[in-house]
Amino acid sequence: MPAPAFVPLATVDHAAVEALLDRAFGPDRHRRTAYKVRGSALPIAALSLAAVEGGALIGTIQCWPILLHGDDGAAHPLVMIGPVAVEPGRQRDGIGRQLMRRALDAAQAEGLDDVLMLIGDPEYYGRFFAFDASRTADWRLPGPVERHRLLSRGDRVPAIAGLLGPAIPAIPAGA
Repeated sequence: MPAPAFVPLATVDHAAVEALLDRAFGPDRHRRTAYKVRGSALPIAALSLAAVEGGALIGTIQCWPILLHGDDGAAHPLVMIGPVAVEPGRQRDGIGRQLMRRALDAAQAEGLDDVLMLIGDPEYYGRFFAFDASRTADWRLPGPVERHRLLSRGDRVPAIAGLLGPAIPAIPAGA
């Protein structure tokens, strides 16, 4: 099997990305808390990638601008990583790990590697990518979350009480 090519997500058909996300996470994925946190923002292009093999999309990673709205009134910009989606039949091939590594390298190149967060498996993301829950205990989200899965990485991630939400305000319905 040839090695996948890693390309900017923006160069891949949006419908193909949505179909892969549905296959990986189910069509009800839009109800998840992570979708509420990132709101209607666009993914950060420099950090969002696709894995393509033989012309077929086999994996994606998206990274989003979000804010931690501190209870002290300050807004702290963060980057939310995820979802990391891999074609179900290829999920044990290391593609997700390669996507994650490349996104972290891109975050470092963009000066964003010290403000990262995600919702995910602490054993996996801790072991391979040094994410942990040490700074997230007092964060609130606009939906349910298993607290031990709320992870961060980086020296500028604030360990404060606050609400995670979109970096851009939502456009009111009918506007």
